[in-house]
Amino acid sequence: MKIYDVLILGAGASSLMCASHLKSSLNIGIIDNNAKVASKLKISGGGKCNITSVEVSPEHFDGDAGLVSHALNEFSKDDLLNYLAKNYLKPIIRKKRYYFCRDSSDEIINILKKNSRNAQIILNTTILELKKTDGIFEVKTSNGILKSKKLVVATGGKSFKTLGATEIGLDIAKSFDIATKEFTPALVGMTLQPAQKWMKELSGLSCFVHIKVEGKTLKEDMLFAHKGISGPSVLSASLYWKKGNLSINFLPNDNIFALTKNSKKLISSTIPLAKRLSKAILKALGIEDIECKKITPQIKEKLQKIHDYSFAPAGNFGFTKAEVSRGGVLANELVVQTLESKKINNLYFIGEVVDVTGELGGYNFQWAFSSAVVCAKALD
Repeated sequence: MKIYDVLILGAGASSLMCASHLKSSLNIGIIDNNAKVASKLKISGGGKCNITSVEVSPEHFDGDAGLVSHALNEFSKDDLLNYLAKNYLKPIIRKKRYYFCRDSSDEIINILKKNSRNAQIILNTTILELKKTDGIFEVKTSNGILKSKKLVVATGGKSFKTLGATEIGLDIAKSFDIATKEFTPALVGMTLQPAQKWMKELSGLSCFVHIKVEGKTLKEDMLFAHKGISGPSVLSASLYWKKGNLSINFLPNDNIFALTKNSKKLISSTIPLAKRLSKAILKALGIEDIECKKITPQIKEKLQKIHDYSFAPAGNFGFTKAEVSRGGVLANELVVQTLESKKINNLYFIGEVVDVTGELGGYNFQWAFSSAVVCAKALD
């Protein structure tokens, strides 16, 4: 029976990047349960794939800082852009922050496919069982048994079940007594308590906010939805929120007291937000929409909360709406320099299956690519 030098489980961003950096002399196999490779890359960013961000540092990730730092140093944002440039892809920048494919996510997918063409890609194949015997990994699949000297688990997380996402990566780790953290939804909208029901009534509106949670400040748009709150700032905030309060600054670029000072207008008319939103915020703060000149010290105290509206979300929208999964194989189970298991020789974990999750804005693809290259260097 054929024995691969390297067998990679999963055919997503990290898997293909890893394969693309391996020596052509190696006998490489890639297994995936989907009919096509890179399903998540394909649909991300509205089909144009938010590849990475202008500013990439460990501060934008929830995970072991040492592990993230090493990966980003080994294959940085600039290294990624250089890699793409050598393959004739120059991403465009949106909002002065995010790198996207110019026309379609197929641009980066085609690069990864071309550069990993030495690997045998086996699709529509479900992993059933994994064991290691006499130094060789045996992967029982729906299409027979595959063997390999080295194994890379790049099976992703639990979000996007419609794209074939499963918890197989955690199951594999557990079967070897490798410690994991259960997957939970991340980069996902938040549900609300009854006291914040007023936000649901603004469904469809959005505004730029600062959200403070767990010592982090997320600065982006927030979207009011019929199920709760969403939008870029909320999705990134959900990464850090466990339970308890977070705080929203609805006017991060203004000062409510400067806006209302010496004004004869109604308070709502001085707030540079949609009138419907301004009125709703005032009502939620228990403030009558009066002329600014009638503002009392007691009203001022309440008005200050427009910069610090603190409340506890009820929960989140769940895996069906989550962009990624938080959790995975624990960092202390892996060798930082290689991402190899400390317990099982020649077993590696990369990408989303590792307990590292980035904020919204290309950080998770950057981690996928960076961790893949770290692993590939070790496999060579």
